Amino acid sequence: MLFDWAAQPFFTIVTTFIFGPYFVSRLAEDPAQGQAVWTFGIAAAGLVIAVLSPILGSIADQTGPRKPWIAIFAVVKIAALFALWNAEPGANLFLIVSIFALAMVSAEFSIVFNDSMLPRLVSKEGIGRVSNIAWGLGYLGGMIMLIVVVAFLAASPDTGKTFLGFDPLFGLDPAKAEGDRITGPLSAVWYFIFVLPMFLFTPDSGGRRKISQAVSRGLTELKTTLIEARQRAGIFRFLVARMIYQDGVNALLALGGAFAASMFGWLTAEIGIFGIILNIVAIPGCFAAAWLDTRFGSKWVVTVSILLLFVATLGIVSTGPGYTLFGLLALPGADTGGLFGTPAEKAYIAYGLLIGLAFGPVQASSRSWLARSVTEDEAGRYFGLYAFAGRATSFLAPFLIGVVTSITISQRAGMAVILIFLLVGFLIIRTTPYPADNPQE
Repeated sequence: MLFDWAAQPFFTIVTTFIFGPYFVSRLAEDPAQGQAVWTFGIAAAGLVIAVLSPILGSIADQTGPRKPWIAIFAVVKIAALFALWNAEPGANLFLIVSIFALAMVSAEFSIVFNDSMLPRLVSKEGIGRVSNIAWGLGYLGGMIMLIVVVAFLAASPDTGKTFLGFDPLFGLDPAKAEGDRITGPLSAVWYFIFVLPMFLFTPDSGGRRKISQAVSRGLTELKTTLIEARQRAGIFRFLVARMIYQDGVNALLALGGAFAASMFGWLTAEIGIFGIILNIVAIPGCFAAAWLDTRFGSKWVVTVSILLLFVATLGIVSTGPGYTLFGLLALPGADTGGLFGTPAEKAYIAYGLLIGLAFGPVQASSRSWLARSVTEDEAGRYFGLYAFAGRATSFLAPFLIGVVTSITISQRAGMAVILIFLLVGFLIIRTTPYPADNPQE
């Protein structure tokens, strides 16, 4: 569980709410160009993750222990996150997004090996509870880091003060966006400290084969697993469905904050408060999903979560100054001048609450759905395929968003692409058996 606590701040303050929006809206000269470059970087990282995750998972099954793999990628991730400090205004966009992509690849590979430990550590009955609680703890850790950044580190370039009216700690210069750039090193330090209990106290699998033998055997096993997964119709359908809906979820998480920053002119404080609000909802959402997963099953949680995310995304892309739902609902009222002062911003927050409720459970219960569907001995290779399914087309949604944004010069049109992925994933998951390897459904 502490692994999720350690890992989540990277996704919260770097990918979604602080560094990503800074990259799109301030580091880039034009927000549309920034969104295009950012999404292309995410797409490139997703392609690497998709290709290598199944291979690494199969090799890990043969070597046995998962911790050495997590340690290797932790070193790479931490180094890349420290390098994000160099993303000062005027820096090369492609160099910075490449460093971010390296951190993202390392983070996702670590998750493959962490998740594959679940079937050995937890009974099938308890997997959904543990997975959702761990995800909730992750959001709690991410929210704590977000509060620290917004309250004490990231200051407005206009006033030089943080959201609470303080001078930023450590003498961080708002004009150089140092409060935004420090999120990389900060999440690296957090990850290093809080991943240590997993290394020290969580039991690992015993050694099986030397690495050279494991690579050869793992590649052979991967080929067998790919053929086998195709023959296990339920698992195959589950992986295809997740491949599609997770693509939409990833794009929504990566771009939701940046989209709001560009549409409403939000700075770091507003985006950070938006993120805190989402996490305040997400934490009890995950804890509630832990009970719902045990009571109704992972499939029920995943299906309802995708539906909520579709409704929320539709609301977000249909909201603009003075209206929502593509103008069908007017939002009259003047800007009060305070935080989220326009009616459109308040509507955006309301849709964001739905995202907060759903985006943790859809991922945590997807993880428990697969863990309930495979055995301990095959967990590594199937969680490698699981990561593959989460990233196989993960370059596609960001790529299509980037293309549509570039062609239309409209971030709104680009974000609407997410709806297609969520809808198709929902339709497929509805007909997927639970557990996924259950031939009777």
